[in-house]
Amino acid sequence: MRRTAVLGSAGTLIAGTLIAGAMAAPAANADSGPRIVSEERGVALAAARAAKTGIDWKDCPADWGLAKPVQCGWVSVPLDYSKPNGKQIKLAVDRAKSTGTADERQGSLVYNPGGPGGSGMRFPLRIVNKSPLWQKTAKAYDFVGFDPRGVGHSAPISCIDPQEFVKAPKLDPVPDSEADKLAQRKLAAEYADGCKERSGEMLPHMTTPNTARDLDVIRAALGDRKLNFLGVSYGTYLGAVYATLFPDHVRRMLVDSVVNPSREKIWYQANLDQDVAFQMRWDDWKEWVAKNDATFHIGDTPEKVEEQWLKLRAKAKKEPIGGVVGPAELIGFFQGAPYYDSAWVPTAEVWSKYLAGDEQALVDAAGPDLSDTAGNIAAENGNAVYTAVECADAQWPTDWATWDRDNTELHKDHPFMTWANAWMNLPCATWGVKQQTPVEVKSGKGLPPVLIVQAERDAATPYEGGVELHKRLAGSRLITEKNAGSHGVTNLVNPCINERVDTYLLSGKTDSRDVTCEPHATPKP
Repeated sequence: MRRTAVLGSAGTLIAGTLIAGAMAAPAANADSGPRIVSEERGVALAAARAAKTGIDWKDCPADWGLAKPVQCGWVSVPLDYSKPNGKQIKLAVDRAKSTGTADERQGSLVYNPGGPGGSGMRFPLRIVNKSPLWQKTAKAYDFVGFDPRGVGHSAPISCIDPQEFVKAPKLDPVPDSEADKLAQRKLAAEYADGCKERSGEMLPHMTTPNTARDLDVIRAALGDRKLNFLGVSYGTYLGAVYATLFPDHVRRMLVDSVVNPSREKIWYQANLDQDVAFQMRWDDWKEWVAKNDATFHIGDTPEKVEEQWLKLRAKAKKEPIGGVVGPAELIGFFQGAPYYDSAWVPTAEVWSKYLAGDEQALVDAAGPDLSDTAGNIAAENGNAVYTAVECADAQWPTDWATWDRDNTELHKDHPFMTWANAWMNLPCATWGVKQQTPVEVKSGKGLPPVLIVQAERDAATPYEGGVELHKRLAGSRLITEKNAGSHGVTNLVNPCINERVDTYLLSGKTDSRDVTCEPHATPKP
């Protein structure tokens, strides 16, 4: 909702490797338009071109917020890989160079933070800011981020005016009547229509397989014979699809907080599973809030904390707080706590201030900022890409009865996120573009061991996803962080995990069997 052997020390591309057999590019015909080829051939042609062209690294544009020594550049990819000589789009990429010696350098480490719709462009700052967890890896790799197709600076798509998108208060996600459901259905259908109207040319090509193909073109443009990849959240599914399509192009792949890659789960069922996991993690947080009642004064049992939540929700429904924070905005803010342990303290603090009489803290945290036009553009774009990719990747139920039945039933025991999640995804029921069949994720010839890291109580990507991917990728290793549920494990301090991540990225070595780690430290108020 909102990731093998190397030629020389750097794994640098030897030009003939990919270009051989690919130089006889199909000519564009002025009369008939670009010739259609297989997508497999199309990506080979695009990668060969990118390997020859490389990336013209320069200082990043001033308004991108990426100061020196981060460098930025562009990689051209076909909008449609079956027409590699047809329309091209430019993908924004950036990098911070490795800090080690020439002998220590092992190539580029490419990052995707998830989404779909997330930008990886801040990843190089982990080198610039000397992030303690990444200093060993930084000696070996340039850290490379990119905006996937449709995201940020990479041919961005849009479905609605960004200022309209953030306006509040929105309808309460939990319906009280059939009329409420009808209103939400109308909004979802209008959103789907808006996507087609504003971004119709891009929509058929906004798929995970195409983003995986883009990743291979980026790899070639970087001069790396094989890909080193770190994917978090949706980035794990991108990595899994890449590993399936290009198994012998993978050098190291680390996936963290794993989307279940089963075809049956992508994407309708995955979202229903997420609702169950969010309820579990919401309950974990309420327990922690209750234990720290001396600090927060919200309630000294989970039941009392829930009572306060329902009270807050009811008040916001009756009269939006500050005129802008209703139940939908509360969900938008409070879901941060089940997502990330780093949000436990700030979320509880805002709530505590509200109960002590400070409404403004909650309005500032949960309400929109209409003056932040750049932030609102980014938020709308991220949601547009999320919707476009999930809707295009797979077939979704088109009959409202299925959605109504499944979400009504699930809401009974998992009320925290169920309906909010349903309305977010409902545009896929009336999506005006052909929906694909998901890739059958599996091992292929030449795929090296993939390292999988997964927290046992993750809300956004339930634990079963890590187990499923592990089953599908022969030779992979699964590290389980038990009794923990923060989303995105590799960027948290947990030596049991951090040391294994370093070892894998630096040497390719994994443990001889799967590993279970104790949880990272619980947040302290």
